[in-house]
Amino acid sequence: MNIAIKFADKTVIAKLDDNPTSRDLMAQLPLKLSFEDYHATEKIAYLPRKLSVTNAPDGFDPSVGTIAYYAPWGNIAVFYRDFGYSKSLINLGTVVAGVDALREASAFEATIERASE
Repeated sequence: MNIAIKFADKTVIAKLDDNPTSRDLMAQLPLKLSFEDYHATEKIAYLPRKLSVTNAPDGFDPSVGTIAYYAPWGNIAVFYRDFGYSKSLINLGTVVAGVDALREASAFEATIERASE
């Protein structure tokens, strides 16, 4: 399952894991979301509804390129810097192209859609 996050003239491509939370995100696509920078580590955007956390682990340790879901806030996060273990963070997948575009952008409007495999 691949997604494209498109903003300005940039495209970030990610491969999502096959888990209930990622599948629930895919079911909501396409989405237009407002991303903002959070702690100079990740770009976050709030989803229109919370995702399923069925069979999700208690937490996760993200690295550069991780796409994750933070269950308490109902937001997705795309990490462009390494970060430590976070309770209630669920791994969705990994950026395979374009992570540098996230470092350069501040706040932006983006469209998230399915991308070809």
